[in-house]
Amino acid sequence: MTTVMRNKNFYLMLLIDAVLVTAAYITAYWLRFEGNISPTDWVKIQKALPYLVPFKLICFFAFGLYRGMWRYTGISDLKNISKAVSLSSAVIVIFILYQYRFQGYSRSVYLIDWGLTFMLAGGARLLIRILQGNPFPRLFQRSENRPGALPVKRLLIIGAGDAGEKVLREINETPWSRFRPVGLLDDDREKQGKEIHGIRVLGTVDEIDRIPVAFDEILISIPSVKGEAIRRIVALCEKTGKRFRTIPGIWELVEGKVSIKTVRDVTLEDILNRGEVHLDEEGIKQCLEGKRVLVTGAGGSIGAELVRQAGRFNPQAVALLDFSEYNLFSLEIEFRQRFSLIPVSVFLTDIRKKDSVRQSFREFNPDVVLHAAAYKHVPMQELLPWEAVYNNILGTRNMVEVSLESGVKRFVLVSTDKAVRPTNVMGATKRVAEMLTACVNGDSENRFMAVRFGNVIGSSGSVIPLFQEQIFRGSPLTVTHPDVTRYFMSIPEAAQLILQAGAMGNGKEIFILDMGEPIRIVDLARDMIRLSGLEPDRDIPIQFTGLRPGEKLYEELITEGEGIVSTDHEKILVLKGEAHNCEVLNTQIDELLAAADTYDATAIKNKLREIVPEYTPQL
Repeated sequence: MTTVMRNKNFYLMLLIDAVLVTAAYITAYWLRFEGNISPTDWVKIQKALPYLVPFKLICFFAFGLYRGMWRYTGISDLKNISKAVSLSSAVIVIFILYQYRFQGYSRSVYLIDWGLTFMLAGGARLLIRILQGNPFPRLFQRSENRPGALPVKRLLIIGAGDAGEKVLREINETPWSRFRPVGLLDDDREKQGKEIHGIRVLGTVDEIDRIPVAFDEILISIPSVKGEAIRRIVALCEKTGKRFRTIPGIWELVEGKVSIKTVRDVTLEDILNRGEVHLDEEGIKQCLEGKRVLVTGAGGSIGAELVRQAGRFNPQAVALLDFSEYNLFSLEIEFRQRFSLIPVSVFLTDIRKKDSVRQSFREFNPDVVLHAAAYKHVPMQELLPWEAVYNNILGTRNMVEVSLESGVKRFVLVSTDKAVRPTNVMGATKRVAEMLTACVNGDSENRFMAVRFGNVIGSSGSVIPLFQEQIFRGSPLTVTHPDVTRYFMSIPEAAQLILQAGAMGNGKEIFILDMGEPIRIVDLARDMIRLSGLEPDRDIPIQFTGLRPGEKLYEELITEGEGIVSTDHEKILVLKGEAHNCEVLNTQIDELLAAADTYDATAIKNKLREIVPEYTPQL
């Protein structure tokens, strides 16, 4: 209340409303008596106004009509005006009925007064909004005639829903917008021929090359559409030869804040069939808030995003552990800028050295460990299997054992779909890492679990950055096999679901993230070429190079013998695998490490097959 009253505009708004309320009451009498207000009625008006006007203004104040800014008046403000006017009028009518039994008073005057007060108070606020926005949009859209002005572009909008309406509204309210909407397209037959803010729905998306207006750019304003639907729209837009862009998905924006300023080119994430991620933020908050969180592999794409996502849940402190000096340096600077109030520690640590890991834990004393550090490049690990054993198995065992020593309450291993019936060293070593994690007793004190998922879009070493580089150079895109498929998800989605699974776990589980439908890599390559404005096989050829060592045509998320169970989260499943003899497992790992010390690839693979019977190496 004090803040509102300190605002100098408050008193101006109060004065305007006082004048409007007075005018409404007098006009109600004037209309009721057809312009002939008797002297008796004038006396009643004069006696009533000193009480009626302040009372109505108090009701206005009580319903928050002076807290909002009139330039942003919307439906909620009009609802509050309606409530304030209705309450004040009802109280006045009840008072007159109780005091005078309405003798000598006209009932219709107060009904007219109610309507006029609402119209005048609401109308004044809407008028301010119009004047503060762009009252003459067509005039200002001729700004291309001003010297030095950028040319106005005729914009065709695909999508006549909420997002399209918000974009249109923002363009109309921006005086010097470079866009002039010329039409809407929507596949909903009931919307055909209708208008939004004066812009007509001209047809369906399939009719984009036959609409009766000229346009310079296309804006796809259907943020909920993904997968095949967006592929179809993109293909139709490409045929027009015009530039086309989109707005981000609603989950990427602050709720309800779709803006023309967020318009961007269509990306690969848009055409992959990934829906919105719904998080149990309260559960994650209970897991991370006030806790000391350590992330290994923090300099990698998944590790860095885990750090960013964890920072949202107000941990007591965050530790970044990685073997890459530059990646740690970059992430530390970013984290300090984004989360200035959260203490951050940096550890340049090799997880293969147990004493080094122990020293990092001694300094930081973590409550939660997110273990994302791993070697993951399949062909390279086939050539250097001993390095995969040292990093993915020895490093994970060091992390697990030191976490137990340090009293870590929650440990989440970031695993991979390549651990399912592995045909390569990388997958086999990650499967052993899962087994190590499952060996820890799951109870209320220490909950150790793994999260298994497929490829992430844009992660270091993945196929997408390779395709982007090849397109930039104009060289052929290399695909191993016409039928090879992979699961894909975005880096933020993967990190969010890892945190969600970690918050849900009770220990020993392997959580599986819903990866949707697998994508053919050759289709992915063609989509990326088209998104670059080129034509596959004409501008950029595709070459098939054959499967590389350790690769298979398709990946799986579940192996035989694992029982899959649904969870409360629609995108997370949990596996209850077979129990492992931990003493035997650790003995086998010691023998595997001895084989790794010989740098004998065949011996390493044979020992891995003893530990993971479903592993089928290429010897």
